[in-house]
Amino acid sequence: MIWAAFFNFIAFLFFGLHVAQTVGTGIVAAEVVDAAVIFGALMGAICWNLLTWWLGIPSSSSHALIGGLAGAGMMKAGLTAIVWSGLGVTAAAIVLSPLLGFLLALLLVLIVSWAFVRSTPSAVDNTFRTLQLVSAAFYSLGHGGNDAQKTMGVIAVLLYSQGFLGAAFYVPFWVILTCQAAMGLGTLFGGWRIVHTMGSKITRLHPVQGFCAEAGGAITLFLATYLGIPVSTTHTITGAIIGVGAARKVAAVRWNVASNVVFAWIVTLPATALFGSVFYGLGSFLF
Repeated sequence: MIWAAFFNFIAFLFFGLHVAQTVGTGIVAAEVVDAAVIFGALMGAICWNLLTWWLGIPSSSSHALIGGLAGAGMMKAGLTAIVWSGLGVTAAAIVLSPLLGFLLALLLVLIVSWAFVRSTPSAVDNTFRTLQLVSAAFYSLGHGGNDAQKTMGVIAVLLYSQGFLGAAFYVPFWVILTCQAAMGLGTLFGGWRIVHTMGSKITRLHPVQGFCAEAGGAITLFLATYLGIPVSTTHTITGAIIGVGAARKVAAVRWNVASNVVFAWIVTLPATALFGSVFYGLGSFLF
C-alpha cells in the first residue's frame, strides 16, 4: 500500500495535464460552471461512491465525477452546457479501456508463458514476486496520473469560474500537489472492500498473472493519459484481471462477480447525472 501510494503521489512528474484540461473544459462548457454546479457534481459522485463502496462494487469514481458534472451542468443550462465531443470520447472509453486492458493482459500472459516455458513453477513464482513490484509501480503511476487530474480539473475550473485564474484556464501548481497527495493518502488508508473484490473475488491471481494484469492496465492508462482521455482505472484493471483469468480458462473467472461490476459501469453515468442534477438544485439555494 505504501509502495502504491508513493507512485500515486509522484505521477505528476511524468505526465502532462491533458486529462485535467479535458475535465475542466471538455465535459461542460467552462462558462456554465459555478459553485452550485461543482457542488452538484461532487455530491452526486460522493453519494454514488459511498453506495458502491458499501456494496463492495468496484465502480468508477472518475465516471461518477463526470456524470455528476454533466447532470449538474444540464440542470443549469440544458443540453447546450455539454461539450458533446469530450463527453462522447469519455463514454466510449467506458467500453474501450477495459477491453484494451483485457487484450493486453491476455497477450502478456501468452508472451510470458512462452518465455518461461522451460522454467519450474517455483522459479516463475519467485521471479514474478519481484517483477510485480515493478508492474505495481507502473500501474500506480498510471492511476495517479489519470485519476488525480480529474480532481485537478474540477478545482481549476471552479477557480476559473470565480475569476481567480485570470483570463486563461490553467491548473495552479498547489492544486497539482494537493490532488496528488490526496490520491496517495486515499490509496494508503482506504478501499479494503474493493481491494478484496479486485484481488480475489474475480479470479485467483498468482504473481505472474498479477504482473500481466498490472502491466496491461498500466499501458492502457499511459496511453489514455497521453491522449487526455479520463478513463476509469477501476474499469481498466478489472478488464485486465478478467483477461489473465480467461487466459487460464474461462471457468477461472467468476462471471457473476464480473457481471455485477459491468452493471455498475453501465449505470454510473446516468445515476450520477441524476444525483448531480438534484444536488445542483440544492446548491443553487446555498450559493
